[in-house]
Amino acid sequence: MGTRKLTLQMPLGRSKGTTLTPGRMAQVPFPVFTPSLGLGFSISEVARWEQKTRKLSKAFRSPYLACYSLGAAILLLNILRSHCFTQAMLSQPKMESLDNPMAYRVGLALLGVGSTFVLSSFFALGFTGTFLGDYFGILKEARVTTFPFNILDNPMYWGSTANYLGWAVMHASPTGLLLTVVVALIYRVAILYEEPFTAQIYQQKASSSHKRS
Repeated sequence: MGTRKLTLQMPLGRSKGTTLTPGRMAQVPFPVFTPSLGLGFSISEVARWEQKTRKLSKAFRSPYLACYSLGAAILLLNILRSHCFTQAMLSQPKMESLDNPMAYRVGLALLGVGSTFVLSSFFALGFTGTFLGDYFGILKEARVTTFPFNILDNPMYWGSTANYLGWAVMHASPTGLLLTVVVALIYRVAILYEEPFTAQIYQQKASSSHKRS
């Protein structure tokens, strides 16, 4: 008996009104999306390297200027990631069960909540607090505990996740839902990576202030 070669036909695009149906395999364009996630880890490594060596601060002759430069790179990365996320959704079929006005309104509400958390976090932390200023030795007097940090920990990360989820629901995109899960997992790893460091440096700062007093 001969063997049969199994070939999966992957759609290259999506025509208007296309829905995701059983038996149709949709290609998830991770090769387009995942490099922007990998760059996020690279920036975290750069921040750790700066905290240990102060090389960036020395190169820019200022920890603030170095932090602003890294923050600009993070902003560009976020723009790239959002663009890749949207392109990944638009290139794939829609999920019929989500393609309705009620789901669209739910997605819009998620986008509103997520944007509220992201923007309020930025205003509470400031530019340097948002973009890894801790690693450059730029610290606040104490850890921020006002809104939205009194509602949940790491509101910037979870607000961003809510934005991606809302955007995916608004587009009735199963690809968007899957990529949102990937983003949430990446953020979870980042929290496990960053949270102990942040707690440690503010504990050291509090101890130093107590000794001086």
